[in-house]
Order: sequence, then structure tokens, then C-alpha cells
Amino acid sequence: MSLVVLKFGGTSVGDAPSIRQVARITQEATSQWNQVVVVTSAMGKSIAARDNAKVTDALLIAARTAANGDSDTFHRIRRELSDKHQAAIDGAIANADERTRIQEEIEQLLSGFEILCASVRVLGEVTPRALDAISGLGERMAVRILAGALRSQGVPAEPVDATELIITNDHYQSANPLMEATREKTRARLLPLLEGGVVPVITGFIAATAAGVPTTLGRGGSDYSASIIGAALDADEVHNYTDVDGVLTADPRIVPEARTIHTLTGQEMSELAFFGAQVLHPMTIAPLLEHKIPLRVKNTFNPSHPGTLIVHETPGCERGIQNGVTIKAVTVIDRVSMVTLSGRGMKGVPGIAGRLFTAVARTNTSVLMISQASAEQSICFIIPQSASAKVALELKREFAPELSTSEIDHINTVDDAAIVTAVGMGIADTPGVSGKVCSAIGILGININAIAQGSSECGISLVVNGSDSKEAVRAVHGLAAS
Repeated sequence: MSLVVLKFGGTSVGDAPSIRQVARITQEATSQWNQVVVVTSAMGKSIAARDNAKVTDALLIAARTAANGDSDTFHRIRRELSDKHQAAIDGAIANADERTRIQEEIEQLLSGFEILCASVRVLGEVTPRALDAISGLGERMAVRILAGALRSQGVPAEPVDATELIITNDHYQSANPLMEATREKTRARLLPLLEGGVVPVITGFIAATAAGVPTTLGRGGSDYSASIIGAALDADEVHNYTDVDGVLTADPRIVPEARTIHTLTGQEMSELAFFGAQVLHPMTIAPLLEHKIPLRVKNTFNPSHPGTLIVHETPGCERGIQNGVTIKAVTVIDRVSMVTLSGRGMKGVPGIAGRLFTAVARTNTSVLMISQASAEQSICFIIPQSASAKVALELKREFAPELSTSEIDHINTVDDAAIVTAVGMGIADTPGVSGKVCSAIGILGININAIAQGSSECGISLVVNGSDSKEAVRAVHGLAAS
């Protein structure tokens, strides 16, 4: 029995025509695969650009303005969401009785949303747990409409809330799945539907603790949801549908000649996702690699395009050469800060790095990149620009004794920075690649502030000034294209 998981992003279900297109893709998949599972995001922007409202963004705005005492915004957003979903129902579902039933279900969900926001306003704060309860509402509405649209196409379908399937810890806003419990729940709930010829339409992004408290997997987490479910069901493939023709060699807004990559390894895709490629959630690949399940990234609005195939391993990748190309793609993360701790007293002193990163962890800040001088007299690391001030303050507290005795000379922060990363399997052991990357940037007179190479051996990251980042990306992309 062949099984495929189809995941559709927010733009793919952004309006009625898009939802009908998703239903057609799913219907075609049922003729090619024995069993089909669908995972959907909340409604996003309309591909026709008539409606640029993202449902999840609107829900979060409602919750946060309510916490600030605003009693009007969440009521307005409730009305707008009702209108948006009603338009999708009217345009995507053929049966009048079913349209009425689904709209009533959505109105009940929106009434619950209003009650939650009113409670948040009274309390004057919105906790991470409350945000998870509110922000996951969009997917719960979307599954009902998409399942109805599939039934209108003659495909038996049933909406399923992922709180019944994916069990996580209680790290609200970015929960981690407990895979053994998730596998058991997922198979128990979905296999009977699949054996009965029904297509489950599952909420992306949301999950629940073992006690049943709603959680979310982080923004963009619907990609992750599909991979978790695919792994739990031992799927043959997972197809991630978005609004581009697969994974591109660079951001086309920066590099207009960027092209679709035919094949990537899981390691390459993980590196791209971590360092700024926004096609997939950074954790999407992890559950699939363990089970060697291929992932294909495709375009909802150009479904005949083969997209990008992401596999466990491709022939020759261990040597870094695929069709004569070592660098496959270039990404950029902008709006980051470079923090440097330096001083002659650091050399050979045990525990400095441990204290440094423990202090950073106290601020709940993620470190994106680390670089240390061979002389052990400085450590620099990259963090989101929004965390720069609080991290610098915490480091000054931690190292106050060393700063007072000049064992540490200074803690310096550069806020206008960006990370440019070249990705390709085998970059670390392919002679000359690093030199070519640095030369391509240096020829343009762009200063490289720091450099690091990951343990995955498929990426090299350079820190440049933020104002130089686009030019640097174009320069490195020229190497990938050559």
C-alpha cells in the first residue's frame, strides 16, 4: 500500500479558487496513491492579491491588542475572519446544506476566540499557553473548509484536529513532539480512516500535551506537522505544496536569475532552512531523515513542475560533487548582531565559553553562529538584532570581575550585520571552495567580519555588514551558477 502526505501552505488555501485547486491536486493524488493524507495551514494571502490577510497574524494581533486593554480590535478581527471564511465556503463547497453546517462550526470557533480575547483583556496579559490556544484557531477553521471542498470533488474526506495526534512537551509557542506517543496516537486515529478510503484533512501547526492542553510547533510549523505525521505513518513520500517551484538557488528578490534545484540532501535542506531559506520550517527534515522518507517541494499553482526532491542521500554527495557543482544555493539572514568577547586574559582560561553561552541562554536568545580565534583571545557569535541589548547587558554582568581587571578588554556589539551562507554537500572537503567564496566577496570590496563552517560539512557562513548582504549573495550565487 502506497501512502503520501500532502501539505498545503497558507497561500495554497488563501481563497476559494486556491482551495478548489488544492482539492483537484488531492483528487489526482488519490488516483496515484493508495492512501492520501492532507495537512493544511491556516488561510493565508490570496494568490490573486485581492486579500493579503494572513489568518494566524490576525489572531495574534487580536490577542496582543486585547492584552493591552483594546476592546475593539479583536471584535473587528472576528468579523473579518468570519467574512474571509464565509467567502471561501461559498466559493469552494457545492452543497448548500454543507455550506451552512461548516459556517456554523466556524462561527462557534470564532465565538470561542472572542471569549478568549475578552478574558485576555480582563487579565491584562497573554501567556504563551493562551497564545497557542488562540493562534491555532486558523488551522481548525481551514480543515473544515478544505474537507468540504474535497467532498464537493467527490473525495471522501474528514477534518482531524492534530491535538488528537501529535503529543508534545509543554514548551508553549515552540513545542517539541514526543514521537513514540505521537506515533501511537496518529496510527490509532488515522489508519482506520485510510483503510476506509477516507482522506484525513489535518490541522498543521498545532498539537497538544499529554494532558490535552493545546500547543503549537512554532511559526511555519505546519511543514513540521506533515513530516511528523509522515514519519508516524511510515509514508512513502511527503509533498510540501507552496507558491514557488521548489527550493531555489537564492531568494529571487535578491537574485532574479535564481533557479529551482532539482535534488537536495536532507543535510543541505536543513542547512538552508536554518540559515534563512523560508521554503520550509527548519525542523521539517528531521523526522523524515530517520525513516529515509523523501520530501518533494512543489508549487500548488504550477503542479506539473517537478519541484525539488529532498532525499536522505544522493550519489556522489559524499564527495561534494553533483553534476560538477559544489555550491548549490546561497541564503542570507539579515537584521542580526555580532557580539565579540575579547581579552588577553581569556587565553587558556577554562570555562569562559561555558559562562558566556550560559549567560546568553539566560536571556532566552538563540545563537545563530559562533566563531573563535585560534589564539583563544576572542569569541564572537551572532544573534538576532532584537536581542542585542539584553544579551550585552547580561554579559557585562557575568564578566564584571574580568572587565574590572582588564582580563577581558571589552564586549563589543555590531548591530548592522548579516549572515551569508553557501550550501552544498562536501564543501568542507572540496579544495578551494572557501577561497573562491571569500575571493568573490573580497573583489567587491566587501569586508568579511567572521567566518564559520558547520560540522555538517555542507555549509560555509560569512558575516558581512547588513548593507552589503545582497551584493554578497549575488557574488556567491555566481559561483553556484558557474
